[in-house]
Amino acid sequence: MTSLLPDLAPAAWALLAVAALLVGVSKTAIPGINTLSIAVFAAVLPARASTGALLILLIVGDLFALLSYRRHADWATLLRLVPAVVVGLALGAVFLALADDSWVRRVIGVILLLIIAFTVWRRSAKRLRTAEEESVRAAAFARVGYGSLGGFTTMVANAGGPVMSMYFLAARFPVKAFLGTAAWFFAVLNLAKLPISAGLGLVTPATLMLDLLLVPGVIGGAVLGRWIAGRIKQQAFEWAVILCTTLGAVYLLVS
Repeated sequence: MTSLLPDLAPAAWALLAVAALLVGVSKTAIPGINTLSIAVFAAVLPARASTGALLILLIVGDLFALLSYRRHADWATLLRLVPAVVVGLALGAVFLALADDSWVRRVIGVILLLIIAFTVWRRSAKRLRTAEEESVRAAAFARVGYGSLGGFTTMVANAGGPVMSMYFLAARFPVKAFLGTAAWFFAVLNLAKLPISAGLGLVTPATLMLDLLLVPGVIGGAVLGRWIAGRIKQQAFEWAVILCTTLGAVYLLVS
């Protein structure tokens, strides 16, 4: 079975272990930090192998997020997102089968930076409104835009977290409502992606063996994240999400 493992330098294994830890932290504390894990996996492993390996770890992290925050989700928000996300997933699956990996990463990086810039502008201009205050047309536009982009980016690069983090951030969810809504959203979405990814050859016995070694890091990160979430202030949480998302987007652009 060890023959299935990639031949990596000790430093590369250490980076993967840290990335697995960040997956756990992202699921129970700071969602945007997960983009750093995407960057590490893409740098250390071949592109297709990194996507499949990371998906399994994300699903493990989803389980811990649900255990921690399953009762805090905003189900009305989740149900309204479903149609747009399904369209985004379908487009992402087609795009993943046809497009060049480096080009896809750059497109996603540009999308993320535009979303971050728009979110920061709205916050600085004090134009953020609650869901009740937004017009029906604006709310529907946001759902379609963020939902379809979230489905698309999570399918092609496991990078839907930053997109949806910006959407949940704009909705002004408290920390636990944010994490609970995100937990259910990605738990369902990642499970739906699993058979598609397997069909595309992204999930293999080799990636499963690699994940088996990295799962303890995800568990440790989830426990650490739970500790962080119980102590972090709302404003610090929001800016941490924005900062981590920005770093990940920049990496996708320059990698």
